[in-house]
Amino acid sequence: VQLQASGGGLVQAGGSLTLSCVASGVTFSTYAWGWFRQAPGKDRDYIVGISKNGRNTYYTDSVKGRFTISKDDAENTVYLQMSNLKPEDTAVYYCAADRVYTSQRDYVPPRGSYYDYYGQGTLVTVSS
Repeated sequence: VQLQASGGGLVQAGGSLTLSCVASGVTFSTYAWGWFRQAPGKDRDYIVGISKNGRNTYYTDSVKGRFTISKDDAENTVYLQMSNLKPEDTAVYYCAADRVYTSQRDYVPPRGSYYDYYGQGTLVTVSS
C-alpha cells in the first residue's frame, strides 16, 4: 500500500492550499479516507475523514468551515482543500486509509480513530 501526498508548501495566513493523495496497492473504493496532521512537538491528530461512498464526512472543530475533504475514485485520489489558513495549521499533513466492511458504505471513522495505513507527510507552513 502506498499513499503519496503532495501539495504542501508555504502560504500566508488567510491563504489556501489543496493537498492531494494518490493511493496505489489498494482497492480504493473499499476504504474510508482521512487526513491527519502533526504540528511540531505535538501528537498526530485526526482532522478530517470521508466514508467510502463519499456521503459522510468528519471534521474536527478547528477546521470546520475552512477545510474540505473529497475523493475521486476513478483517480484513486483524496483531496484536502484548505482555506483561510492560520499559523496554527502549520504541520505535516498525512493522508490515511481505513479498511471498512462492505456493508459500511456510510461509515466514517469518528474522532480519535486510528487508520490502517498512513502515507508520508507533506509539510504545510502558514506564516503570519
